[in-house]
Amino acid sequence: MSAPIVLVPGFWLGAWAWDEVAVVLRADGHDVLALTLPGLESVDTDRSAIGLPDHVDAICEVVEAAGAPVVLAVHSGAGGAGYAASDRVPERIAALVYVDSGPATGALDPAFDGVELHLPSAEELAAEENLDGLTEEQLEEFRRRAVPEPGGILRAVPELTNDARLDVPSTAVCTGFSSDQYQAALREGYAWLGGFGELRDLTWVDLPTSHWPMWSRPQELAALLGDVARAAAPG
Repeated sequence: MSAPIVLVPGFWLGAWAWDEVAVVLRADGHDVLALTLPGLESVDTDRSAIGLPDHVDAICEVVEAAGAPVVLAVHSGAGGAGYAASDRVPERIAALVYVDSGPATGALDPAFDGVELHLPSAEELAAEENLDGLTEEQLEEFRRRAVPEPGGILRAVPELTNDARLDVPSTAVCTGFSSDQYQAALREGYAWLGGFGELRDLTWVDLPTSHWPMWSRPQELAALLGDVARAAAPG
């Protein structure tokens, strides 16, 4: 028996990004739902009015509709929305997994003033992110299917008022950077990691690979999520 698993992708991605991980988890008997956040449905979507509350609402709606408290796995830039969801419905989240992500306590980029953020060029992406283990085919599919991120997500400060979120069992899966590097960045005061300094039940896990481990190490990531889901099952 295991808790249901909700998979939330990061910037520029839809539910499709989790396909390989979801297949492995379902084959192992887990109940899995991957979510496409508002504004990430299509390149043609109007993103001008989409903000962080819309992403939090979408996550909470799925979490509350599940038959039992869920394991919520959030990737990359979805960490702020995931943490805010745990503030709103902590009783519906059995465990939270941050996949190369963090529980943001402040805006990811308060100075960003655009309607949307496009996926960087191939050269910029290689300079900014860890691409270890990714194939050229995977990177090409990423670029082909990427959708601009709503600008309002970068500017927003998560609403955090419920201290019950601090007791949600949480796991930080460190892929593009090591857990030591994450903790050093936390001490430097990066807002996108802020919640790691206040959570009361936090486990650090190293899974060295790209910033997109659902593509570069899907089997290992699925196994980790499955273990969390079994541990989080009631009774």
